[in-house]
Amino acid sequence: MVSPAIFFLFLLAQLFGMILHNTTDKALLKQRLKQEDFRRITLSFYKFVQVGDPQAFRDALYIAFSAWDIFGRIYVAGEGINAQLSVPEHHYEAMAEYIAAHPLMQGVLLNRAVEDDGLSFYKLKVQVKHKVLSDGLDNTSFDIYATGEHLDAAAFNEKLAAPGTVVVDLRNHYEHEVGHFEGAVLPEVDTYKSSIPVIVDMLAERRPNNVLLYCTGGIRCEKFSAYLRHKGFENVYQLKGGVINYAQQLRSTGLPSRFRGKNFVFDDRMGERITDEVIARCHQCGKPADTHANCANDACHLLFIRCESCAETFHGCCSAGCREVIALPAEVQKALRKGRLHPNAHLKSVRKAEVSAR
Repeated sequence: MVSPAIFFLFLLAQLFGMILHNTTDKALLKQRLKQEDFRRITLSFYKFVQVGDPQAFRDALYIAFSAWDIFGRIYVAGEGINAQLSVPEHHYEAMAEYIAAHPLMQGVLLNRAVEDDGLSFYKLKVQVKHKVLSDGLDNTSFDIYATGEHLDAAAFNEKLAAPGTVVVDLRNHYEHEVGHFEGAVLPEVDTYKSSIPVIVDMLAERRPNNVLLYCTGGIRCEKFSAYLRHKGFENVYQLKGGVINYAQQLRSTGLPSRFRGKNFVFDDRMGERITDEVIARCHQCGKPADTHANCANDACHLLFIRCESCAETFHGCCSAGCREVIALPAEVQKALRKGRLHPNAHLKSVRKAEVSAR
């Protein structure tokens, strides 16, 4: 239930137009995070549900979670909620009770991180979006709640071995490059939205007996499995809770992992190790590596894989050119960036190929 104090704050916000977003400097927020004397728990959850007033839902979440010093990224839309959070351990139970009692969030799986240093997020950001997941699909053209069958880790492992089964990775190339299930179809795409027609065409050609879907935490499978069933595929299954929950089940049950490598995550950690295997390579020198980083040059900010040696050699940059830029005075760097389109806005795959070729 919502506490009287949180409800009172919500009423004040509605009456007086309180600022319901963070205005503190990023560097200061990160410094404060490192000085905290308590443990944080990183988790994620989602739910496709009809939200009548997304803005009011968003504001209520911001007030409630701010009161518990929760950080993270939450998207709210008319189709539901998608959340990744960093929760103080001593407020976890209160937050869990709030979610369990809320009519729009009842029954969600709180997917706890596999590896957690408590530094996944440094502020709370809650946004109202057109959709909680950018998929390009028309929700009115099919039943988004008619999903495929959810499988736990044991059932997923068993189904992987069934004849005529195709397992599909619904993540982007930079995600499955560092880790994926054995034998999975790995679309070379930059976005989930662009992968949908590619995968549908591939499955229409193969016509497998079983279609297994997986993603990071389950949300991409939720919508896509319903879409595949709408397209006429009958035996569609999805990994419940995604790779995150799969790894948690492996640790609690001792099941063998059919997933190899690291699971990419969308927070400051950029990855959770599932197995000790390193299946990717440094984009700069080609040595085995699976650590993602953004280029230290803010005018580039390319997401790439690097080894420790190249991180030192290139001062955290993706290239010698970017290394030269960050050596310039901050004012000069800012002037160089002014008016320029972020180079990764439309050339992700091209830039990735350029770095890989170095």
